[in-house]
Amino acid sequence: MRLLLTSGGVTNPSIQSALVQLLGRPVAECHALVVPTAQWGHPRCGPASVRGLVAAEPDFRHFSGFGWASLGVLELTALPTIGVDRWVPWVREADVLLVDGGDATYLCHWMRESGLADLLPSLPEMVWVGVSAGSMVMTPRIGASFVAWPSAPDDRTLGIVDFSIFPHLDAFPSNTMADAERWAADIGAPAYAIDEQTAITVVDGSVQVISEGRWKEFQPSPSQGRD
Repeated sequence: MRLLLTSGGVTNPSIQSALVQLLGRPVAECHALVVPTAQWGHPRCGPASVRGLVAAEPDFRHFSGFGWASLGVLELTALPTIGVDRWVPWVREADVLLVDGGDATYLCHWMRESGLADLLPSLPEMVWVGVSAGSMVMTPRIGASFVAWPSAPDDRTLGIVDFSIFPHLDAFPSNTMADAERWAADIGAPAYAIDEQTAITVVDGSVQVISEGRWKEFQPSPSQGRD
């Protein structure tokens, strides 16, 4: 699977160019499935924001409204009740999964419960475009401050990549660089703080930052991680 991990979507020409390179053809020729599931786990999201996502309303022009050849909805909470014979072909026929933000621990839970997490290793050509929690779910941990789902057992997520992500840098009063530095110190592992104009690509283990904005890489100090 090829990953495009973003904070705010495909927000500038550099990220768009990276997306097209991952897809191997123009966006207008690619079929997308949008995953709204993370929204249900976050108290600031709900029916109106999910509607905007799946209807590709103007607020989502950098994501679901980006001009895909087709756009379908993959709701992970429904998948365990309908059987793999139905939904796995939907995923295999898509070119890209657009995985929206919300709560990453909730999304992680339903990726495992639905079986999507187990399917991912068999999709080497699939492109995963994450926004916020849709990117963070691929990391080992998100940090306690980003957990909004009351039933989350902890802040651990899938660990498909070996770094964590602090999204929305400078977008909110609680997402300053100083906040990111405190968060990274708690994570104690490789991490990135990224703003809305930044994305991270991961292809065959190779990590590249694509940015027309502000970002910072954090590496743990030698004393961190020691028993």
